[in-house]
This record gives sequence, structure tokens and C-alpha cells, in this order.
Amino acid sequence: MWTILITIFGLCLFEIISSVDNAIVNAHILKTMPEKYRKIFLFWGLLFAVLAVRGLLPFVIVWAVNPSLSLAQVWSATFSGSEMVKASMEASKPLLLIGGGMYLLLTALAWLFLEEKKYAFLAEGFIHRQGAWFYAVTSVLTTGIIFLALKHNPAMALAATIGVSAFFITDGFKKNAEATEKQLMKGSSMSAWSKILYLEILDASFSIDGVIGAFAFTMAVPLIIIGNGLGAYVVREFTVRGIDLIAKFAYLKNGAMYSIGFLGAIMMAESFGREFPFWVAPLNTVLLLVIFLSLSLRESRLAKKKNNKLSHV
Repeated sequence: MWTILITIFGLCLFEIISSVDNAIVNAHILKTMPEKYRKIFLFWGLLFAVLAVRGLLPFVIVWAVNPSLSLAQVWSATFSGSEMVKASMEASKPLLLIGGGMYLLLTALAWLFLEEKKYAFLAEGFIHRQGAWFYAVTSVLTTGIIFLALKHNPAMALAATIGVSAFFITDGFKKNAEATEKQLMKGSSMSAWSKILYLEILDASFSIDGVIGAFAFTMAVPLIIIGNGLGAYVVREFTVRGIDLIAKFAYLKNGAMYSIGFLGAIMMAESFGREFPFWVAPLNTVLLLVIFLSLSLRESRLAKKKNNKLSHV
């Protein structure tokens, strides 16, 4: 029971911090919509986010790496004790882990090299200035992982390339979302229903990080659904009631991306046979959150003192 509770807590926390960007984008766009449509998005959007995306996506991912099983068999295997189905899913575990690990590692590296951010450490500024090297680092990393995978299991090499492809596809969606957000904030003729549809598609693309990262915590799909679903609910509540509070934590996104990178590394190591205790992933998430919340609070206090001094001048 403690294992289950700790895993769900870690999943929920990871979903929350990895969805910070999504919550901020949602809040900005919701401000441009009438109250009626905000309520529609928050209610029906929550059902879609939890049931359709975070509820079905884990099953689809498991099914994708188990082509010998039907989606119905994957579903039943989750709630039954079929030894044949369990054996098939266990054999495919390295494929899921290496593909997901590649996706998460590239997500963290792209943020580190390419994305504008508030620097928590001097090294972040230095790496960001070397942004052109991201593609070289990505290419070398991908080549090295595929080389090792071919020696270990050729199917893992294919899974790794699928993870790379998934990253670039979703990264393209996210970059397009940033451009669309700027247009919406400037004022757009897009209807309220079109904005709701846009937010749902955006939520689906952002949710992939959380769902894939969840497999670093556990391979139990029901726990992933519960943990991610709770996290998605909390994020929606923050979108309405606490978005200004989230915005004050300047380094929360930094903590989320380091957590994603760490979980990607765990998944990669496990795909090659390394075993980690169940509490490693939740502990990593909690520690990074505490560290970067502390840095954010310190930054907030310094900014407040600075403003007070300026007001007295």
C-alpha cells in the first residue's frame, strides 16, 4: 500500500510541475474568452484531459510496443492475471523504456539549449548561448544509443528512433502553439469554440511528457491514470484560481525540466537492464521541486526588497 501511495503521489507531483507551461498558456487564452466558454472548457476539458488523453494514452503506448496483442488484450491484462499477456508486456518493457527515455532526454536538452528561460545557475546561461550545438549533441546521443541498442536488442534501436521522432513531432506542435498564443494575446478573430478546440489539442501535446515520464515511476497503467488524472485536476484548478501564484515561482519550470531529464536517464538505464528502487523517481521529483521552489521564493523575496528600496527613494 505504501508503494502504491508513494507512486501515485510522485506521479501527481510530476504531472503538476511538468504541466506548468500548459496551465499558464491556458490561463492567458481563457482571459480572452467569455465566462460561459471558460466554464465549458474547464468542465468538459477536464473530462477530455483525464479520460481521453491521460486515461487512454498509457494503454495506447503499451499496445504500440506490444504489436502481438490487441488493444482489448492490453486492457484486460491490466485488470487480470493472464500470464501469457503479462509475459508479452514484460518482454516489451525495454522497448517502451528506451523510446520514452529518448523522448524525455531530448525534451530536457531542447529546453536547456534552445528555450528562453530565467537562469537558476550560471551554467544554464552558458549552455543556452551554445544553442546551435543542440542538434550536434542530439545527433551524437542518438547515434550512441542506437549503437548500444543494436548490440543489446535490435528492436530497441527502432524504439529509440521512434522516441526521437515523437519528440520532434510534439516539439513542432509546441512551437506552433507558442506562435498561436502570441496571436491570440494580441487579439484574434478566432471564435470561442475554436479557442477551446485549440486548447484541447495543446493540452494533448503537453500531456505526452507527463504520460511518458510516468513509466519511469511504474509500469502499472491504473496507477499512471490515477496519478496523472489527479495531477491534471490540480493543474486545472490552478489555471483558474492560482495562476498568478504559479507565475511567481520563477524557477518552477527549471525544476520540471531537470526532473524530466532525470526520469529520461532512469528509463534509458532500465531499458538496458539496470534496476532502480520504486522510490527513486518520486524522490527525484520531490527533491527537485523543493530545491527550485526554494530558489523561486528567494528570488521573490529579493525582488520584493528591491522594489521596497526603490519605492523609498
